[in-house]
Amino acid sequence: MSGLVIGFDLLLVAGLAWLAWQALFDRHRFSAVVHFMAFGLVMALVWVRLDALDIALAEAAIGAGVTGALLLAALGRLPATGGHSPAWRATQRPLVLLALFTALLATLALAWVAWQLPRPGLAVPIGEALPESGVTHAVTAILLNLRAWDTLLEIAVMLTGVFLVWSLGPALVPYAPATALPGLPALTRLLHPLFLLVPAYLLWRGSHAPGGAFPAGAVLGAGGVLLVLAGAVPWMHEPRRQPLLRLLLAAGVILFLAVALGGLLLTGTFLAIPASMAGTVILAVETAAALSIALMLMAFYLYGEPGR
Repeated sequence: MSGLVIGFDLLLVAGLAWLAWQALFDRHRFSAVVHFMAFGLVMALVWVRLDALDIALAEAAIGAGVTGALLLAALGRLPATGGHSPAWRATQRPLVLLALFTALLATLALAWVAWQLPRPGLAVPIGEALPESGVTHAVTAILLNLRAWDTLLEIAVMLTGVFLVWSLGPALVPYAPATALPGLPALTRLLHPLFLLVPAYLLWRGSHAPGGAFPAGAVLGAGGVLLVLAGAVPWMHEPRRQPLLRLLLAAGVILFLAVALGGLLLTGTFLAIPASMAGTVILAVETAAALSIALMLMAFYLYGEPGR
């Protein structure tokens, strides 16, 4: 049985390498995007094999779904070409070899660092800190308690990315409106309850098992992207709704900062959460962060600033 498991893992690794190569160097853009989306799905299986179910959910929703759809949307706006000429590909070969050599060195360096890590690593001190974190799942405790600075900056970077994308040009209609894909509105209505129930379950589950704000926001955002592509959220384009949209986009960062300042007033330490109220505060921050993440993923598809 162990031989079959090892063989399956080796097959996953080989499949990842091949799909990555095809996504980077395929001559046809559409085929490269399809290979990238397949890479995301196989990567989600790899995370499942590593017992990281929360990361697998985020990878499937964002890596294969949302990012793949975003690349398809960008591809639809590019001029049609017959691919790159042989002369152009020849000029790029040294850069390709340099990139492969750099990736190999980085992989070897990371493998060496992982090998040098002490055993059992940080599992013991994290387990000792769990009773004071407000949750019973180590990943959630790490994200929103033990290294909250990192999580706050991640959400802030996503929010900055939205405003950078909006600054690229005037507002555009969704890439694939309902008139171009007549079956999309029906599919969206059929899947809409799932895209609401699953994120709610992931938020609740995050306190004691794999889940939390990022997987919940990714799944909710994937459903929101379907709504955008189906033309079912016209309010995001209306100028009078822009203050509300910006407030919801920034809700995660705003509440996170409010908790950080509240911790400074109550405990004297920035981002410190009193143990008696940690569970409630973490649930509130995760809910706001999941909503913000979902709206950010939807906002990427608007391309230009809406209502401008």
